[in-house]
Amino acid sequence: METRFVDWLLSRIPADPRLEIAGGDDAAVLRPPPQRRTVVTVDMLTEGVDFLFGPDCLPGAVGHKSLAVSLSDLAAMAARPEAAFVAVALPRTRAEEIGRGLFDGLERLARDQGVVIAGGDTNTWDGPLVISVTAIGSVAPGAAWRRDGAQVGDLLVVTGPCGGSLLGRHLAVRPRCLESLDIAGRFRVNAAIDISDGLSLDLTRLMKASRTQGVVDLQHIPVHPDAVRQSSQDGLSPLDHALSDGEDFELLLAMPAADAQGLVINPPAGLRPIVIGEVVAGNGLVARDQTGLLRPLEPKGWLHDGTG
Repeated sequence: METRFVDWLLSRIPADPRLEIAGGDDAAVLRPPPQRRTVVTVDMLTEGVDFLFGPDCLPGAVGHKSLAVSLSDLAAMAARPEAAFVAVALPRTRAEEIGRGLFDGLERLARDQGVVIAGGDTNTWDGPLVISVTAIGSVAPGAAWRRDGAQVGDLLVVTGPCGGSLLGRHLAVRPRCLESLDIAGRFRVNAAIDISDGLSLDLTRLMKASRTQGVVDLQHIPVHPDAVRQSSQDGLSPLDHALSDGEDFELLLAMPAADAQGLVINPPAGLRPIVIGEVVAGNGLVARDQTGLLRPLEPKGWLHDGTG
């Protein structure tokens, strides 16, 4: 199976000028873009943790998501996607069927985002599907967005609504790569992170890295319609879903006020950015209600449990 499947994979990967030696050799050789820095990220998805196969979750959707979440990390750094490497441990039963479906989903998104699938590895075993994608991007020297640059006085901007992702958006991830490049070309961003584990949890990480405090205006949190639907099913408020569900993969940006307001007025196509608060001296998060009253905001979201 492996030889036949690898031959099929290689036949689907077109020639690309970024590859001096393409997949099929012991390793790929990339041509780095001139005068740019290389950005590398890796994400692993595991069946039973990150997805469950079923009528609404076919291998193609898993392939799409596995690449999309890594590309979202590149978007959070304002890096241009270049190449991806994919390693899979396929369930021994249906291995080739699942592998082909995965690649179809990967290939469609890679083509849409201008990414070359440069190589990887395949194995089969008696366990569930495990897929790991390493994504390579590039950025001009000193231009990468970071988590540790938020400044007192910055405004906090979210690029779209949050919450309720488990109703389907957690699979149909749209990485904001093209949008982040547009934003970086027109506005100053002092710090950034993508919302993968929950808006409040990821904002806490941004503030911790920047040694600042985030003041969140609860009435301005953009609540996705899916969060309202989810709320009707489990009783948790739509706002709580927006703050904690995760897997929204929107961008969370700390920006000087003029730049933040400019982005809201003139966003990239398809984005609905909104200012949700500001950066002040201190640490952690506080929530501000419509009356201006401040209270501590406990960060909630997805954390992998390593306690066993």
